[in-house]
Amino acid sequence: VPQGSYAAIVERLRPEAGEPGDIVDQNGRVLGQHNGIAHFTVGQRKGLGIAATEPFYVLRLDPENRRVIVGPKSALCETRVHLGELNWLGPPLQPGEMVPVSAKVRSTQPPVSATLHAGAATGAAELLLSEPAGAIAPGQAAVLYDGERLLGGGWIRRVPENPALQAAETGAAAA
Repeated sequence: VPQGSYAAIVERLRPEAGEPGDIVDQNGRVLGQHNGIAHFTVGQRKGLGIAATEPFYVLRLDPENRRVIVGPKSALCETRVHLGELNWLGPPLQPGEMVPVSAKVRSTQPPVSATLHAGAATGAAELLLSEPAGAIAPGQAAVLYDGERLLGGGWIRRVPENPALQAAETGAAAA
């Protein structure tokens, strides 16, 4: 990364990622302002520029509304991960099929036991983790194994399940 600034590269490729916006909590309440979502990543704690009684972490980036959604560390933990562009090297999958796998969803964490649920659409699947994993970020890779054998992988896509997060992402306050 030239000059050590990944944000500068993102802003050059996607100028809208450098536009200011709101930092909001899980309920959509505005806590502060930011100078572009390119400066944030899911799981980030430092450099948020907001004062709070407890530590906040970046939970989601909402580029359409230029929002950074923050909350407690516990809100980072997920047990369901949506995958797209699945590249499966194992035996052919049938829609709806459930396959036990070991899944690596962060490069710095060990694989966890999981079940891959093959989607109806080609290349789509849902990964059901046996234990919560933190800071799973859309756009990162998930790699799937059977012991030491590589079974495949896909790109992490996520649909928020939490209504408060959905409200924050659409700019509406949760009821």
